[in-house]
Amino acid sequence: MRQEGKTLTELLVVVGIVGIVAGMALPNFMSLSARTHVRCTAEEIASELRLAKQLALTNRDRVRILLDLDQRELITQFVRSGLTHHIYRYSDKNLVIDEPSAGLEILFHPSGRSATATTIHLRSRDGQNQKLTVSITGRVSIL
Repeated sequence: MRQEGKTLTELLVVVGIVGIVAGMALPNFMSLSARTHVRCTAEEIASELRLAKQLALTNRDRVRILLDLDQRELITQFVRSGLTHHIYRYSDKNLVIDEPSAGLEILFHPSGRSATATTIHLRSRDGQNQKLTVSITGRVSIL
């Protein structure tokens, strides 16, 4: 009776090949992971901006988002009442937001329009960048 199987040498060769391929793929995977992380955070911030626009339309009140770069948070407030709707914290995202081109306050009117057009730059610690824009019409885009 003849038994067929793999020898230890064949098994070690296969494990070595898999290790080499994994070693070559790992840097690309890490870069993809970092890009995805920045993109997801940009999507979350864009969602916050779109929510502010929708709140302004729905409540017929001006809504502002204040960027607190020190505390690393976005604060959504109704202008007339001064009430804070909610706070989005990005301190655990390992990202830095540069001061937006139009200042630290983004204001949406009851018509849904933005008071000023602005650009927001996000940077990760490993060099990944993402840019958000808010147009004068209130449109929020990720570039």
